[in-house]
Amino acid sequence: MRQLKHHEKKLLRKVSLYSWKGEDNLRVAKAMRQYHIQDRNDFVAYQKICGQVTKLSAKLKTLPPEDSFRITMTEQLLQKLYDIGIISTKKSLQKADEITASAICRRRLPVIMVRLKMAQSVRTAVEWIEQGQVRVGPNVVTDPAFLVTLTLQDYVTWVDASRVKRAIKQYNNQVDDLDLL
Repeated sequence: MRQLKHHEKKLLRKVSLYSWKGEDNLRVAKAMRQYHIQDRNDFVAYQKICGQVTKLSAKLKTLPPEDSFRITMTEQLLQKLYDIGIISTKKSLQKADEITASAICRRRLPVIMVRLKMAQSVRTAVEWIEQGQVRVGPNVVTDPAFLVTLTLQDYVTWVDASRVKRAIKQYNNQVDDLDLL
């Protein structure tokens, strides 16, 4: 190989050939395919949230363990993460360090629908959500990126005029004559 000229050396000083900006593309693409995330910015936002929570828990760990501020902030952080459903227990601050963007993706409405056996795959759940056939509580949700908390998980149902709900009732022989009108 020939010797590099001065301007070539100067350009290569600024470039690292071993790591580049898009090095986690495969992992992001795999997660986006698994959870059927349509916008890459959603997953990037989940990663930023995880980074902020990890940074916050690291700052809380620097405080003395018996500090009242640390205790209250730790309890509030763990309670919030538990209520959202990202962590399974509120035991220690170590759980807040271990959250991932995939944990947040598992709280998306299509994934919850698959877990509740309302849909066979995440893709069909996304289609039904975009068609407006699913409601959470009294509100119809048309955004597949909707995050479902633990309390709202019990209120994920079909819209009253949903064709999927009608097909389920016909299959179970529970069709009411007023529903057919």
